[in-house]
Amino acid sequence: MSALADRLGVTPGPVLRLWGMRRSGNHAIADWITRNAPSGGSVFLNNCMAGRDPLKSFRTIEVNGDQIPVKPARADLAASVAPAGQGALLLLSYEDSSPAEDRGGRPVSAEFDEAQIAHEIVIYRGFLNWAASLLRKMQGNANYSLVRRNAVLLRAIDTYTRFLGLVEAGDRQGLTLIGYDRWCADATYRADRLDRLGLARRDNTLGVVQPYGGGSSFQKDATRAGDLATSDRGRQMALDPEYRAILTLSAMDDALMARLDAVFPEDAAHLRAQARGLA
Repeated sequence: MSALADRLGVTPGPVLRLWGMRRSGNHAIADWITRNAPSGGSVFLNNCMAGRDPLKSFRTIEVNGDQIPVKPARADLAASVAPAGQGALLLLSYEDSSPAEDRGGRPVSAEFDEAQIAHEIVIYRGFLNWAASLLRKMQGNANYSLVRRNAVLLRAIDTYTRFLGLVEAGDRQGLTLIGYDRWCADATYRADRLDRLGLARRDNTLGVVQPYGGGSSFQKDATRAGDLATSDRGRQMALDPEYRAILTLSAMDDALMARLDAVFPEDAAHLRAQARGLA
């Protein structure tokens, strides 16, 4: 790892790459991963740009769980990550992008040596709660008209469908899958995922609500992640006309429905009932 160590200024411990859709718990899970770093030290490069060097293209950066200024870190990464120490966990995250995306043969992490990556992590969330959370988030933004936010959501659903394809093929492709819904509800599941990633069991709690993306779309004042009703978002939006329209359209997408039948059959059944006017 000499080249990577030269750039970081420290020899990293495990190098992990994380993939997830917006509003799927990416930052909650990233925080949990870094809290359980084997050495205690961690570097989290958040929302890296696909097709570019992640050590230069991160949108935000955390060292040992604390967010630090981006501009100085890009200018002198080694100085910025020095507090993480030798053996620090390095976590690279990509948002709304996946290993299944076609980039014309360009590696997602550009010249970064992918042989150094110990685990590829794919985060996924049930469709009803994910779509409800993303729509609610955009409804709170005055810059998003009804047409614009629904265009964004429909395009995101296309990417979501490909994510579910990764979930179906996870074991065959050597991916470590983390289902956000189960992760929130089951400490034993979280512990199993830590073991799968070779991480320490330092802190297996849900932690605090992360500030990225404005925190929760539904519970703005919540500070503890355990207080979030993440499994209720679909029910909370059940009477929203935009949400219902999105569900009806989604039920017409054969590719999405096939994936949901395999991964989230209850969500698939709800969409079919919605399309028939029974939900």
